[in-house]
Amino acid sequence: MTNKWLRYAVLGLAMLATASVQAQILKTLYNFNGTPDGALPVGGVVRIGNSFYGTTANGGTDSLPGTVFKVDLKGNETTLYSFSGSPDGYVPLAGLIKDSDGNLYGTTAYGGLYGFGTIFEVSKTGVETVLYSFSGYPADGVYPQAGLVRDAAGNLFGTTQYGGPGSCQINGFTEGCGTVFMLSNTGVETVLHGFVSGTTDGQLPIARLLLDAAGNLYGTTCHGGTQGMGTVFKVTPGGTETVMYSFAGTPDGSCPLAGLILHAGIFYGTTYQGGASNYGTVFKLTKAGQETVLYSFSALHQDGHYPQAALIRDSSGNLYGTTLGGGIETKYCHVIENGCGVIFKLSSAGKETVLHRFAGYPIEGASPISDLLRDSLGNLYGTTDIGGTAEAGTVFEWAP
Repeated sequence: MTNKWLRYAVLGLAMLATASVQAQILKTLYNFNGTPDGALPVGGVVRIGNSFYGTTANGGTDSLPGTVFKVDLKGNETTLYSFSGSPDGYVPLAGLIKDSDGNLYGTTAYGGLYGFGTIFEVSKTGVETVLYSFSGYPADGVYPQAGLVRDAAGNLFGTTQYGGPGSCQINGFTEGCGTVFMLSNTGVETVLHGFVSGTTDGQLPIARLLLDAAGNLYGTTCHGGTQGMGTVFKVTPGGTETVMYSFAGTPDGSCPLAGLILHAGIFYGTTYQGGASNYGTVFKLTKAGQETVLYSFSALHQDGHYPQAALIRDSSGNLYGTTLGGGIETKYCHVIENGCGVIFKLSSAGKETVLHRFAGYPIEGASPISDLLRDSLGNLYGTTDIGGTAEAGTVFEWAP
């Protein structure tokens, strides 16, 4: 399974003045090597104390299935678990979440008892338990690419890219159009919603869900909707789904691949494509379904292209995120992406600042597609899909 294949498997298939700040303030905490430590850390990291935990979609002791890893602030890496395929799952494409005891939860896109992916738990000592194996179309989900959310009772919620009763196909075979599911704290899985084709419904969700205090789930799909360019949706605790917004491409964006954040009743997110220049957007959406493009990425000023990660927000209302491409183009970064990716900041007034342009192999990482973490000092932490000394991805720290 090549780096390029996995990068594009993850993908699932108005102009504002741009300020630019480039300083040498990015530190690579760890460079992945592939074997035995893993490669392609596409899912980002979660922090426990002074260490960061995440997954790699490739590599490990078996060279291909992927790992769960730990990296501390000094750059020391520990492989907590290496996947083997069956029955434990393989190719974890999403990040992890933690509970109060430090146990980690995630998904694998493939493997398990039936080959359609798993939900797993890894303890602090590296013991892995498969909590659920997806059984596939038409009753169950297929190929979960998104991370999980967990409620106060310990129930887990997520999405699968395929599965459910819909008629979407992979290589000519009907595999369903995706699901929203719940795994109870007793291990019982329920499909809350199965997406369908031929309607205004979304299709093929790959982003992490947002859970509100009332138990409603909010998410995005890259496909489907009235224009076929993706949706924002809501699913109630009882499983009733509502399409809150359908994207149209220009100027509002298309193909949202990231999850949402919510502040003061307003949702914020990114679209991978669409907008004024078709390089993606940052948008906000009211609960009534009114969408506003806050920023359209462009070809100007070495701007970012193709945001795939969710946003984070500081107390002043600034938004932070990453883009897969744009920034500095090198011979090691794919020409279609027009660069190795960027970290950006968007003010509450819609002014974008490029905080860092990745240089790629062998200097640093490239193609960041995962969500960022931000600490109380304003430091940002994340992963890059590729790049680094072995072109296998990195964990990085950006300091203001």
